[in-house]
Amino acid sequence: MAEKMKRVNAVLRHPLYSECSRKLEELEQGRIFCRHQMNHLLDVARIAYITALEEGLPLEKETIYLAAVLHDIGKYAQYEEGIPHEKAGAKIAEQILDELPSDCICTPEEKQMILTAILGHRRLKGDAEPLERLLYMSDKASRMCFACPAERECDWDEEKKNMEIEI
Repeated sequence: MAEKMKRVNAVLRHPLYSECSRKLEELEQGRIFCRHQMNHLLDVARIAYITALEEGLPLEKETIYLAAVLHDIGKYAQYEEGIPHEKAGAKIAEQILDELPSDCICTPEEKQMILTAILGHRRLKGDAEPLERLLYMSDKASRMCFACPAERECDWDEEKKNMEIEI
């Protein structure tokens, strides 16, 4: 039987998460470049979890999934207000994590690890924490630039584009 992710599901049902996701979906309708919807979020989560297992990282599966489903939650604010989405996202994620039901609360250390990963998922620091590095790498690895019809128009740095499948 599949393991239920109680805290992840609580995040997905949170009213603020739903509202931010709805706004983002509306803003990205018709977008020819990468979108930031649930398919992307779960791709990032799965790649991150597999990588954590392969590297023997001591990270909980649900913590990885929490960071992944929350990492782009501030993207609508970047579109609407010009706020970098990692900064808006960390603020929104913190509010959501603080408002989870009592049986879904993250430890302070886990919450900080998730927020740090969200803040660091766009630019890799030399001293990145394990989840931060994992989220950064998985976010980039989830993009299938090699099969994207808009790849030539994309302004992503060439070294960040995934032009081949890597394992």
